[in-house]
Amino acid sequence: MKPVNVGMLGIGTVGSGVVNILERNADVISRRAGREIRVTHASARHPERPRSCRLEGIKLNTDPFEVVDDPQTEIIAELIGGEEPARELILRALDNGKHVVTANKALIAQHGNEIFARARDNGVTVAFEAAVAGGIPIIKAVREALTGNRIEWLAGIINGTANYILTEMFYEGREFGDVLAEAQRLGYAEADPSFDVEGIDAAHKLTILASIAFGIPLQYDKVHVEGIKHISRDDVEWAEELGFRIKHLGLAFHEEGGYALRVHPTLLPRRHMLANVDGVMNAVMVKGDAVGPTMYYGAGAGAEPTASAVVADMIDVVREFNLEPENRVPYLAFHTHSLSNAPVLDIRDVQPAYYLRMSARDEPGVLAEVTRVLGDFGISIEAIIQKQPEAGADHVPIIILTHRVHERQMDAAIESIEKLDKVSGRVVRIRVESLE
Repeated sequence: MKPVNVGMLGIGTVGSGVVNILERNADVISRRAGREIRVTHASARHPERPRSCRLEGIKLNTDPFEVVDDPQTEIIAELIGGEEPARELILRALDNGKHVVTANKALIAQHGNEIFARARDNGVTVAFEAAVAGGIPIIKAVREALTGNRIEWLAGIINGTANYILTEMFYEGREFGDVLAEAQRLGYAEADPSFDVEGIDAAHKLTILASIAFGIPLQYDKVHVEGIKHISRDDVEWAEELGFRIKHLGLAFHEEGGYALRVHPTLLPRRHMLANVDGVMNAVMVKGDAVGPTMYYGAGAGAEPTASAVVADMIDVVREFNLEPENRVPYLAFHTHSLSNAPVLDIRDVQPAYYLRMSARDEPGVLAEVTRVLGDFGISIEAIIQKQPEAGADHVPIIILTHRVHERQMDAAIESIEKLDKVSGRVVRIRVESLE
């Protein structure tokens, strides 16, 4: 059979990895797909730059619209990232009757509903395994392997930069700013690291995973998002003293009355498997009612790990060439008419436990005032640590671990604590999950 021609939008780090894998593993890929897959056309902003792949047989130009309009290409691989012009290019490719493979989590999270509808209208498909957790086949696992289960929750370390920073803070006892600067020097963090350290990147990925797990429309705007900039070296040390590790997690729970989707720093029991995922690695744990908890671990970024997922998507697309659209695996695991309309819950309606850190005057009765406020709002305390003041200091850190309570109660309690004359500054809160 004749080869399948791929048009690639972007041939940078990941794109070069795709070309290399298709060339190096051509035999096994063609045996699995039933046809040879090859890149024949690609766009790049700077085509004259050296690449880490061979370009023989690839037409290279600067105009991505030439690629999506090329009548010889059957699959378009979008690897340029961002919302525009990626969205316009993908929609045009779909209207041209081409299948699309993308690694663009922001685009799928925010415009996936529109893109999937356009693909259905044109009888083609969109594959996006590489959009979440790089080379870890988490989308395929949840969408296909766990379809006999009712997914109860999922939790993931899905941003390697944030995980690297928290890991270094724990093992090396360094502050956030110092580790971030090192991560930028090593290439783990961008010059503008806000997407990573403020949780936006993880929220895009969680949006996609939650939709597939629960069969709900993509709703990025409903995800509660917090970053890690407020986490101090002391927080990391005191969490360990209490028997926990701090990880930046994406969490999705099927709750009574709806779904809770949140990204934030989280205290996990230090023996939990996710608590021991270190460095730039990613991991996702999924709890099904039948299978129980399952965990997926691996490289969440990088040229070949991400390219591995892109090539796997290409193979899946080729395998489904002759299937009628209604017989293909649904994008979000559930058929469109079966998506749930249950709401995504407000963060104030979730009910985790909490780690609280505050700075209070080193005077008798201060701790009693703080615990009285917590009691007034029905908040039960599990543990308290009151540190010795540093030489010459008139304030001491107080760390409190609470039992589970609704976020709205904790909001009110923190507001009252911050009004106490003997408490200085803001109260730092970090949610606590056992993920049992």
